[in-house]
Amino acid sequence: MAKIKSLEELKKLREQAQNNVSLRVKGDNIEKMIQIRVAMATCGIAAGAREVMTEFIEEMDRQNIENAVVTQTGCMGYCYAEPTVEITIPGQEPVVYGNVDMDKVHEIIEKTIKNGELVDGIIPVTHKTIEE
Repeated sequence: MAKIKSLEELKKLREQAQNNVSLRVKGDNIEKMIQIRVAMATCGIAAGAREVMTEFIEEMDRQNIENAVVTQTGCMGYCYAEPTVEITIPGQEPVVYGNVDMDKVHEIIEKTIKNGELVDGIIPVTHKTIEE
C-alpha cells in the first residue's frame, strides 16, 4: 500500500472503506431492498452511465435513503436507449428505464423509489423467449 501524503487522500480512503462496508452489510439483505442497477457496458458508459450512477449514489445519500442499493451491471441489450437503469422494488417485477439523464434520476428517486409510481421512459419487453 502506498503512503498517504495528504488529508484529502486519507479522507478518500476512509470514504471508500465505508462504502465497501456499507455495500457488504446491505448485500446480506439485498432481496429486501430497492435495487438500482445501472448498465455500465461500453455503450452505457459512452452515453453517460457513469455520471448517472454517481448521481443516484450521491442523491440517495443526500436524501438519507438507506433501504436501497445502487450497483452496476453489464449490458442489458438496450444500446439504443442508454443510459439504462433497472429498478427492482421488493415484491414487484423489475422496471427498466431508458435514456436516463440527471433530471430522470431525480424523477425516478422521487416518484418510483419513494412513492412506487412509474414514470415515463420505461423500456417495454419487445422480445419473447423460445418457449413463448
